[in-house]
Amino acid sequence: MAAMTLADAGHDIVLNYVHSIEEAAKLKLEIEAKGVRCSAIQADISKMDEIKRLVYTMKDEMGPADIVVNNAGPFIRERRLFADYTEEEILYLLNGNLTGVILLDHLLLDSMRRKGWGRIIHYGFGHAGEARSWPHRAVYAAAKVGLVSFTKTLAVEEAPHGITVNMICPGDIRGDNKERRIDEVQDVKDEETPRGRPGTGEDVTRVIRFLCEERSDFITGNIMNVSGGLDPIRANIGSLM
Repeated sequence: MAAMTLADAGHDIVLNYVHSIEEAAKLKLEIEAKGVRCSAIQADISKMDEIKRLVYTMKDEMGPADIVVNNAGPFIRERRLFADYTEEEILYLLNGNLTGVILLDHLLLDSMRRKGWGRIIHYGFGHAGEARSWPHRAVYAAAKVGLVSFTKTLAVEEAPHGITVNMICPGDIRGDNKERRIDEVQDVKDEETPRGRPGTGEDVTRVIRFLCEERSDFITGNIMNVSGGLDPIRANIGSLM
C-alpha cells in the first residue's frame, strides 16, 4: 500500500521483492496505470551483494532514488528464547533488519546529497525507542533498537543536506488489514487496541506520504508509533506472568 500511496502522490516507484514475483508484477502494472514509472527488482536486503545489485539496477532503469522506505525485514513469528535460535537465524535477523538497512542507506546517500533533498523512512516496532526488553524477540528487538539510534544519528548528520530520516513503528497490523483502508475497519471491534479498531495499511501509509512531502523537511529524527495506543511488548510480558 505504501507504493500505491506514493504513486498517487506522483512519485515513480521501485518495488523490491524476494520471492513474490507474480505479486510484484501485478503491483507494477497497477502502479503504472496511475501514470508513473515503476520497476520491480528482486533482491534480499540481508545480503550485501544483492543490495548492491538492487541499487545499481535501480539506477540503470529508473535513475537515483530520493525517497527510500525501508519496510522490508525478516521476522520469526514463533515465540522463542534467545538460546533456542540458531546462529544462521541470528545473523539473518540482524542483517535483514539492521545491517542491510544501513548499507542500503549508505549506497543511496550520495545521490540525495547531490540533489540536496531526500527522505529516508525506517520501520521499527511499537515503543522501540524505549529500548525495553522483549522476551522471545531478543534478536529482532536488538536489531530494531539499534536502528533507532542509527535513525536519530543519520537524521542529525544529513539534515544540512536536505535529507530527513524518520522511523515508523506500526502496531500489530496483520493479514488482510495490511492492505485495507481505514473506512473498511471503522466498525470492526478490536479489544486489544485502546482505539478499539484494528490498524490498517492506510494508517501507516498516510504517515509515510506526509513525511515525504516537500514541506516536511523540519520533521526528522523521529520515532513515530502508529499503533492505536497498543503496547505489544507489555502485552507479551504480561502473558509470561
